[in-house]
Amino acid sequence: MDETLTRVLAVLAGGALGMLFFGGLWWTVRRGVSSRRPAAWFFGSLLLRMVITLAGFYWVGRGRWDRMLLCLLGFVMARWVVTGLTRRPEKNQPRPASEVSHAP
Repeated sequence: MDETLTRVLAVLAGGALGMLFFGGLWWTVRRGVSSRRPAAWFFGSLLLRMVITLAGFYWVGRGRWDRMLLCLLGFVMARWVVTGLTRRPEKNQPRPASEVSHAP
């Protein structure tokens, strides 16, 4: 296979793994905080996301550090994308509390 195509596919695979990992984290937080058993949600989600992500990195890298690095690049870029997509609009975010001085 052409080396350029392999590198592009490594970045895309890293992006897909990142979308799955960070999208799954977002979904878990939304479901877990309202659950009766949040620890089970968070632990189960972490375990599943880590197994899938590590297996994906292992499969994409196949012992080549350059593929692994490109996969990591796609993974980090997916984090930025998911963070941007799941962020609340500015007008709905709570304002930080103003400081109150308690000194006499």
